[in-house]
Amino acid sequence: MDRTLCTCNALTVEEILTCIKEHNFTTLEELLDQDICPMGDKCELCREAGYENDGYSLLMLLALVKQKRL
Repeated sequence: MDRTLCTCNALTVEEILTCIKEHNFTTLEELLDQDICPMGDKCELCREAGYENDGYSLLMLLALVKQKRL
């Protein structure tokens, strides 16, 4: 999962997943409000639609972690 998801903060899917899992984030609001690994705070494309409008988004990652699929 080397794919860059949050281009403004240069975070890959793997880095974001690590942050979500290590800090037990469960909602988009929690993820956006934290200062540990900032993301989704500049262009905001990664929040729902994905930077490349391809469905890869912070919401998708949160859902997959919650379902224990990632």
